[in-house]
Amino acid sequence: MAKKGYLDYTLIVAVVLLIILGILILSSVSATISQEKFGNPFYFLLRQILLGLIPGIILAFLAFKIKLRLLKKWSPIFLLINLFTLILVFLPGIGISLGGAARWVNFKFFSFQPAEFLKLSFFIYLAAWIESKSQGKKEKKIPFRSLKRRLIQSSEDLEWGGTGLIVFLIFLAVIGLFLILQPNISTLGVIVAVGMIMYFTSRTPLWHSFLITFIITGGFLTLMKTAAYRLNRLQVFLNPELDPLGKGYQIKQSLIAIGSGGLFGLGLGMSRQKFGFLPESTSDTIFAILTEETGFLGALVIIALFLTFLWRGVKIAKENSSIFSQLTALGISSWICLQAFIHIGSAIRALPLTGIPLPFITYGGSHLVAELIGVGILLNISRQKN
Repeated sequence: MAKKGYLDYTLIVAVVLLIILGILILSSVSATISQEKFGNPFYFLLRQILLGLIPGIILAFLAFKIKLRLLKKWSPIFLLINLFTLILVFLPGIGISLGGAARWVNFKFFSFQPAEFLKLSFFIYLAAWIESKSQGKKEKKIPFRSLKRRLIQSSEDLEWGGTGLIVFLIFLAVIGLFLILQPNISTLGVIVAVGMIMYFTSRTPLWHSFLITFIITGGFLTLMKTAAYRLNRLQVFLNPELDPLGKGYQIKQSLIAIGSGGLFGLGLGMSRQKFGFLPESTSDTIFAILTEETGFLGALVIIALFLTFLWRGVKIAKENSSIFSQLTALGISSWICLQAFIHIGSAIRALPLTGIPLPFITYGGSHLVAELIGVGILLNISRQKN
């Protein structure tokens, strides 16, 4: 029976601050684009609030109230529904393709990206599936033990063997197929990375992790070779001069925006790069605009808030006694923070451009709703000690 825990107010404050900063930056960066395209300077901001923030808060509250045992029980259904919506993106009249990518589903009055919700549904299902491998034994806390102990541990606690590994790889292969066909390799990378974190921390044999890493690395290298634009993106990342008017230009303008901000920034609304100089300023490069307007100190605040989110998420996982709750909390916190640092890394040229959204800040209703549902589940876990 679940015991009453605590509501993590530190996590709530971190998320609220990220959302407020996101609204402020989006209102600044989108005003000119909104006016030019739609004759309304608040078009993008209103859509973010009405189609992202408000539905996200409502669904986050429902996720906060749902019984965790029901969430675990229904996790296969949620995943199957999500996989079905991934098929819809390829259907004429329903699926929407932009820039050669089929990632959106349109239901006349609203559209969304199924892949954003796939991340969450897969992590929840994976946590439930891993717990089911306990073979009916009394649940124990997954120890967040030292690397030395992790390296020498056996698989006595969970009955894994080769079958468990094969099933896990099949999960990744099916999801990978859907995402490669879109194509949406960046989302696939996030799902694989977080899935491996969850798998590695759940008492699985160490050789599983090495084999999975080898297989996945080979898979991504193959994908790089089979699509010229992926290899080109990596080459431009290493040398922006190879594409001075395309991705190379975007990288340069992003760095100019970040450098222009200095220590304290130009001030909210005072960005110069947002006036047509920096492509995708409401999405892929919004961190650069944020840094330009708030400076190095503002960027540090954003990073500190995401680190706080990760700290509280891991703390919630460690303090829960249910394998399902532990892995779900770990998966959600790893997912959101990994995306944040990939986005930031792309903006400062530490990583290639990926199109990964900056959680709670980038324009887009689908990712914001999915992230807020994840926060609701995380808070749900924090108040229960299963």
